Amino acid sequence: MAIGSALSVGLLGLRPFVIQTQAFVSPGLPHFSIVGLPDTALSEARERVKSACQAAGFRWPETRVTVNMSPASMPKRGASHDLAIAASVLSAAGAIPHDALADTIVLGEVNLDGTVLPIHGLLPIMLHARERGVRQLIVPQANEDEAGLIEGLDVVCVRHVGEMIELMGGKASYDQSSKSCVSGRSEAGTFVSPPMGDMSEVVGQRMTKWALQVAAAGGHHLLMTGPPGSGKTMLASRMPGIMCPLSSDEQLEVASIRSLCGTLPQYGITDVPPFEAPHHTSSTAALVGGGSGLASPGAITRSHHGVLFMDEAPEFSTRTLQTLREPLESGYVALSRSKGSTYYPARFQLVMAANPCPCGFAYGTGERCVCKEKDRIRYFSRLSGPILDRIDIQVEVPPVERIGTGTPQGEQSSRDMRRSVILARTAARERFARFGWSCNAQASGEWLHKHTSDKAIALVNRALESQRLSLRGADRALRLAWTLSDLAGRVSPGYEEMNQGIMLRTRVS
Repeated sequence: MAIGSALSVGLLGLRPFVIQTQAFVSPGLPHFSIVGLPDTALSEARERVKSACQAAGFRWPETRVTVNMSPASMPKRGASHDLAIAASVLSAAGAIPHDALADTIVLGEVNLDGTVLPIHGLLPIMLHARERGVRQLIVPQANEDEAGLIEGLDVVCVRHVGEMIELMGGKASYDQSSKSCVSGRSEAGTFVSPPMGDMSEVVGQRMTKWALQVAAAGGHHLLMTGPPGSGKTMLASRMPGIMCPLSSDEQLEVASIRSLCGTLPQYGITDVPPFEAPHHTSSTAALVGGGSGLASPGAITRSHHGVLFMDEAPEFSTRTLQTLREPLESGYVALSRSKGSTYYPARFQLVMAANPCPCGFAYGTGERCVCKEKDRIRYFSRLSGPILDRIDIQVEVPPVERIGTGTPQGEQSSRDMRRSVILARTAARERFARFGWSCNAQASGEWLHKHTSDKAIALVNRALESQRLSLRGADRALRLAWTLSDLAGRVSPGYEEMNQGIMLRTRVS
């Protein structure tokens, strides 16, 4: 009995699991089967692997070939296991030594001519391999930059199945003009972050900039309402530039999501928070994630540890907006599909922008507005009470009445604002160090209430009694007060900070 084996790694969402691929070459009529809950793309590997191995000079067995992928109860998907299937068959047939792939993870899609194609999700797989103590990996040459992002692994990059056969001690016959270089211990890759605008480029809007700074310092959600052309989109797009740099763990989380989505080569591992701005015609699946079989990440997952900007928020469908309610509270999204459930992280800062009415001119005296009253009500009613209650900061963005000439003078830069945000976040992180909270938005409401002065709490209670705030709104105002206290360099919020926190909560009616 000839059995060959190789290791691969599958992904359920962002959760990796090791797959042992075993090939059994047995007597019988020529037949090639793959078992172990493969999806359609993986089942089609039969034709790809057979042709690729023959292109490398291997004579395919004219007998029965069975490939099992265990654990058999876990669904396997995608073509990233092609190379592991080929390696197990080659090992079973004696083309490579049986122990050559011991403790080695093999990843890659193969083409009919034997070339190895790149895969998505390599970064979380490599992190999982390092955690399990597996140091040897064979990956596609096209994933070389991504493979170099994680240190401490022995990574071999290949372009052709024949190259893998030779590396494992076998003999192959193929076109070696594209033979790759073998790298030992991987070195960190380098990428260039995309350019980002500066807050000093936005004329005026000092109140809104201050609100954005408060949001960045405390991890608060924000809604801006104002007429077209007042600078809402410009301000939101510059928010990542004033946020705290991502920690090492957060960088790897964000990079793993981008690797799964296939966008990591555009960013690499960077400390700049991600920024996602889905169009208002986006479907619910595009926002929260979807797809057949197992769900893929949506915009809220791609904005994990960053900003999700929803421009023209009332133009999003009501159903799409309502799906934000649970992720805003829990920090993750659970998606159930026919082949299983996936959990994706979704701890993002929501920034919304909206016009005051469909035509956009219902501000000031409202003389230019041509909307009917029922249209105005219908327009803003899509932002339901439960959604607005979860938005910590709600500010109006007035039109800019005059601009200067030349370079704007006296405008605060993103660097200066970021410095204040970092100081405020550092104070909060030190205060909550033993609890594991990194900002006021994550802190326990009970703890914040217990350590807030009676005078400040009395102000919140008056707002509750007058129904200016709901109970959730009072909790959010309390968190805002602590953030304002951190920005001011104070130990705890007083009457003034609490008053400003309530004002930031109730500016939009």
